[in-house]
Amino acid sequence: MSCSVGRRCGLDPALLWLRCRPATASPIQHLAWKLPYAMDAALERKKQSKNKKISLLTKGHQIQIFLIQELTSRSMRSSLPEVCAGPKGDNIYEWRSTILGPPGSVYEGGVFFLDITFSPDYPFKPPKVTFRTRIYHCNINSQGVICLDILKDNWSPALTISKVLLSICSLLTDCNPADPLVGSIATQYMTNRAEHDRMARQWTKRYAT
Repeated sequence: MSCSVGRRCGLDPALLWLRCRPATASPIQHLAWKLPYAMDAALERKKQSKNKKISLLTKGHQIQIFLIQELTSRSMRSSLPEVCAGPKGDNIYEWRSTILGPPGSVYEGGVFFLDITFSPDYPFKPPKVTFRTRIYHCNINSQGVICLDILKDNWSPALTISKVLLSICSLLTDCNPADPLVGSIATQYMTNRAEHDRMARQWTKRYAT
Protein backbone atom coordinates (compact mmCIF):
# COMPACT_ATOMS: atom_id res chain seq x y z
CA MET A 1 0.00 0.00 0.00
CA SER A 2 1.34 3.40 -0.94
CA CYS A 3 1.93 6.18 1.59
CA SER A 4 -0.86 8.24 0.04
CA VAL A 5 -3.36 5.41 0.46
CA GLY A 6 -2.15 4.92 4.02
CA ARG A 7 -2.83 8.57 4.79
CA ARG A 8 -6.30 8.39 3.26
CA CYS A 9 -7.05 5.35 5.43
CA GLY A 10 -5.97 7.34 8.49
CA LEU A 11 -3.11 5.04 9.43
CA ASP A 12 -0.48 6.20 11.89
CA PRO A 13 2.99 6.31 10.25
CA ALA A 14 4.21 3.88 12.92
CA LEU A 15 1.90 1.16 11.60
CA LEU A 16 3.02 -1.16 8.83
CA TRP A 17 0.82 -3.13 6.51
CA LEU A 18 1.91 -6.75 6.27
CA ARG A 19 0.19 -7.73 3.04
CA CYS A 20 1.85 -7.76 -0.39
CA ARG A 21 -0.97 -7.42 -2.89
CA PRO A 22 -1.29 -9.53 -6.02
CA ALA A 23 -2.10 -7.95 -9.35
CA THR A 24 -5.80 -8.71 -8.93
CA ALA A 25 -7.88 -8.85 -5.80
CA SER A 26 -11.52 -9.14 -4.84
CA PRO A 27 -13.40 -6.18 -3.31
CA ILE A 28 -13.45 -7.84 0.08
CA GLN A 29 -9.67 -8.32 -0.03
CA HIS A 30 -9.27 -4.60 -0.70
CA LEU A 31 -11.60 -3.96 2.23
CA ALA A 32 -9.44 -6.12 4.48
CA TRP A 33 -6.26 -4.30 3.42
CA LYS A 34 -7.86 -0.94 4.13
CA LEU A 35 -9.02 -1.99 7.58
CA PRO A 36 -7.88 0.97 9.75
CA TYR A 37 -5.56 0.00 12.56
CA ALA A 38 -5.30 3.20 14.58
CA MET A 39 -2.75 3.52 17.37
CA ASP A 40 -2.61 6.11 20.11
CA ALA A 41 0.10 8.55 18.99
CA ALA A 42 0.99 9.17 22.61
CA LEU A 43 2.39 5.66 22.86
CA GLU A 44 4.80 6.32 20.02
CA ARG A 45 5.84 9.65 21.53
CA LYS A 46 6.43 7.88 24.81
CA LYS A 47 8.61 5.33 23.03
CA GLN A 48 10.68 8.02 21.33
CA SER A 49 11.00 10.33 24.30
CA LYS A 50 14.65 10.96 25.12
CA ASN A 51 13.84 11.85 28.70
CA LYS A 52 12.03 8.64 29.57
CA LYS A 53 14.21 5.99 31.17
CA ILE A 54 13.19 2.37 30.64
CA SER A 55 13.90 1.70 34.33
CA LEU A 56 11.19 4.17 35.27
CA LEU A 57 8.54 2.68 33.01
CA THR A 58 5.62 0.90 34.60
CA LYS A 59 4.96 -2.71 33.69
CA GLY A 60 2.08 -1.58 31.47
CA HIS A 61 4.29 0.85 29.56
CA GLN A 62 6.93 -1.83 29.05
CA ILE A 63 4.33 -4.16 27.54
CA GLN A 64 3.06 -1.36 25.30
CA ILE A 65 6.55 -0.71 23.94
CA PHE A 66 7.11 -4.46 23.53
CA LEU A 67 3.95 -4.71 21.40
CA ILE A 68 4.94 -1.68 19.32
CA GLN A 69 8.30 -3.32 18.65
CA GLU A 70 6.51 -6.50 17.54
CA LEU A 71 4.21 -4.50 15.28
CA THR A 72 7.11 -2.86 13.49
CA SER A 73 9.47 -5.84 13.50
CA ARG A 74 11.10 -7.13 10.33
CA SER A 75 9.64 -10.62 10.87
CA MET A 76 6.12 -9.19 10.80
CA ARG A 77 6.85 -7.51 7.47
CA SER A 78 8.69 -10.36 5.77
CA SER A 79 7.25 -13.67 6.99
CA LEU A 80 3.52 -13.02 6.67
CA PRO A 81 2.62 -12.01 3.11
CA GLU A 82 -0.97 -13.27 3.57
CA VAL A 83 -1.65 -11.49 6.87
CA CYS A 84 -2.15 -7.99 8.22
CA ALA A 85 -2.46 -7.15 11.90
CA GLY A 86 -2.50 -4.18 14.23
CA PRO A 87 -4.36 -2.43 17.06
CA LYS A 88 -8.12 -1.95 16.66
CA GLY A 89 -7.98 1.58 18.01
CA ASP A 90 -6.37 3.36 20.93
CA ASN A 91 -6.02 0.19 23.03
CA ILE A 92 -2.64 -1.38 22.25
CA TYR A 93 -3.78 -4.61 23.94
CA GLU A 94 -6.62 -5.22 21.45
CA TRP A 95 -5.57 -6.15 17.90
CA ARG A 96 -7.41 -7.14 14.74
CA SER A 97 -5.94 -9.44 12.11
CA THR A 98 -7.00 -10.58 8.66
CA ILE A 99 -5.78 -13.80 7.10
CA LEU A 100 -6.26 -14.70 3.45
CA GLY A 101 -7.11 -18.35 2.84
CA PRO A 102 -3.88 -20.09 1.76
CA PRO A 103 -3.61 -20.77 -2.00
CA GLY A 104 -4.40 -24.37 -2.85
CA SER A 105 -6.32 -24.94 0.39
CA VAL A 106 -10.08 -25.36 0.82
CA TYR A 107 -10.08 -21.83 2.26
CA GLU A 108 -8.52 -20.19 -0.79
CA GLY A 109 -10.28 -16.97 -1.77
CA GLY A 110 -11.58 -16.33 1.74
CA VAL A 111 -10.76 -13.42 4.02
CA PHE A 112 -10.85 -14.36 7.69
CA PHE A 113 -10.98 -11.80 10.50
CA LEU A 114 -9.48 -12.55 13.91
CA ASP A 115 -9.40 -10.79 17.28
CA ILE A 116 -6.18 -10.78 19.30
CA THR A 117 -6.16 -9.82 22.99
CA PHE A 118 -2.96 -9.42 24.98
CA SER A 119 -3.05 -9.79 28.76
CA PRO A 120 -1.00 -7.58 31.10
CA ASP A 121 1.27 -10.62 31.59
CA TYR A 122 2.23 -10.88 27.90
CA PRO A 123 4.69 -12.22 26.72
CA PHE A 124 4.77 -14.57 29.72
CA LYS A 125 1.22 -15.65 28.94
CA PRO A 126 -0.10 -16.29 25.42
CA PRO A 127 -2.41 -13.87 23.63
CA LYS A 128 -6.03 -14.84 23.18
CA VAL A 129 -6.70 -15.31 19.46
CA THR A 130 -10.18 -16.05 18.10
CA PHE A 131 -11.76 -16.18 14.65
CA ARG A 132 -14.53 -13.66 14.06
CA THR A 133 -15.30 -15.16 10.65
CA ARG A 134 -17.05 -18.53 10.64
CA ILE A 135 -14.88 -21.33 9.30
CA TYR A 136 -15.37 -25.07 8.74
CA HIS A 137 -12.34 -26.50 10.52
CA CYS A 138 -11.87 -29.31 13.01
CA ASN A 139 -9.50 -27.22 15.15
CA ILE A 140 -11.68 -24.07 15.28
CA ASN A 141 -15.13 -24.14 16.89
CA SER A 142 -18.26 -22.06 16.32
CA GLN A 143 -17.11 -19.48 18.91
CA GLY A 144 -13.88 -18.96 16.99
CA VAL A 145 -11.72 -20.67 19.62
CA ILE A 146 -8.55 -22.16 18.12
CA CYS A 147 -7.04 -25.46 19.25
CA LEU A 148 -3.35 -24.69 18.82
CA ASP A 149 -0.70 -25.93 21.22
CA ILE A 150 1.35 -22.72 21.25
CA LEU A 151 -1.73 -20.81 22.44
CA LYS A 152 -1.97 -23.15 25.42
CA ASP A 153 0.59 -25.31 27.21
CA ASN A 154 3.35 -24.95 24.62
CA TRP A 155 3.46 -21.17 24.78
CA SER A 156 6.88 -19.60 25.32
CA PRO A 157 7.84 -15.95 25.93
CA ALA A 158 10.25 -16.39 23.02
CA LEU A 159 7.29 -16.70 20.64
CA THR A 160 5.93 -13.61 18.90
CA ILE A 161 2.55 -12.72 17.45
CA SER A 162 4.01 -13.12 13.95
CA LYS A 163 4.89 -16.74 14.77
CA VAL A 164 1.40 -17.29 16.17
CA LEU A 165 -0.24 -15.98 13.00
CA LEU A 166 2.11 -18.04 10.84
CA SER A 167 1.09 -21.15 12.81
CA ILE A 168 -2.58 -20.34 12.26
CA CYS A 169 -1.94 -19.99 8.52
CA SER A 170 -0.27 -23.41 8.59
CA LEU A 171 -3.29 -24.83 10.43
CA LEU A 172 -5.51 -23.66 7.57
CA THR A 173 -3.30 -25.56 5.15
CA ASP A 174 -2.95 -28.71 7.27
CA CYS A 175 -5.51 -29.29 9.99
CA ASN A 176 -4.83 -31.57 12.96
CA PRO A 177 -7.68 -34.11 13.25
CA ALA A 178 -5.74 -35.97 15.95
CA ASP A 179 -6.37 -33.07 18.36
CA PRO A 180 -9.77 -31.74 17.28
CA LEU A 181 -11.96 -29.09 18.81
CA VAL A 182 -14.91 -30.17 16.66
CA GLY A 183 -14.97 -33.96 16.67
CA SER A 184 -17.59 -34.38 13.94
CA ILE A 185 -15.54 -32.37 11.44
CA ALA A 186 -12.39 -34.29 12.36
CA THR A 187 -14.18 -37.61 11.80
CA GLN A 188 -15.51 -36.39 8.46
CA TYR A 189 -12.01 -35.24 7.46
CA MET A 190 -10.61 -38.73 8.11
CA THR A 191 -13.50 -40.80 6.71
CA ASN A 192 -14.99 -38.68 3.93
CA ARG A 193 -12.40 -36.16 2.80
CA ALA A 194 -14.28 -35.17 -0.36
CA GLU A 195 -17.40 -34.16 1.58
CA HIS A 196 -15.28 -32.36 4.17
CA ASP A 197 -13.54 -30.32 1.49
CA ARG A 198 -16.85 -29.53 -0.21
CA MET A 199 -18.31 -28.22 3.05
CA ALA A 200 -15.19 -26.20 3.87
CA ARG A 201 -15.25 -24.52 0.44
CA GLN A 202 -18.97 -23.86 0.79
CA TRP A 203 -18.51 -22.17 4.17
CA THR A 204 -15.60 -20.15 2.85
CA LYS A 205 -17.72 -18.87 -0.02
CA ARG A 206 -20.69 -18.14 2.25
CA TYR A 207 -18.98 -16.51 5.21
CA ALA A 208 -15.53 -15.33 4.07
CA THR A 209 -16.06 -13.80 0.62
